[in-house]
Amino acid sequence: MTLPLCQLPVGRMGQVQALTGDTNFCQRLRELGCGESAVVTKIGGAGPFLFQVNVARIALGHSAAARIVVTPLR
Repeated sequence: MTLPLCQLPVGRMGQVQALTGDTNFCQRLRELGCGESAVVTKIGGAGPFLFQVNVARIALGHSAAARIVVTPLR
C-alpha cells in the first residue's frame, strides 16, 4: 500500500517509493536525503507538513508533500 506523504499519519514512518513532479523538485529532495528508499518520519502538520529524514527536518506545503509517495512502516 502506498500513499502520498501528506496522508501519512503524524508520528508514523514511511519509506519513499517515488518522487513525482518536475525534475528540479525531485533533484532537490534527493539532495536533502529524501530520495527513493529513504525512510521519513512525519512529525506534524496540517500544511505545511513537517517531516524528518536522517537528521534533517523539512517543511513542505500540501502540493509538495503530495508528490512524495511512501509505503507506511510499522
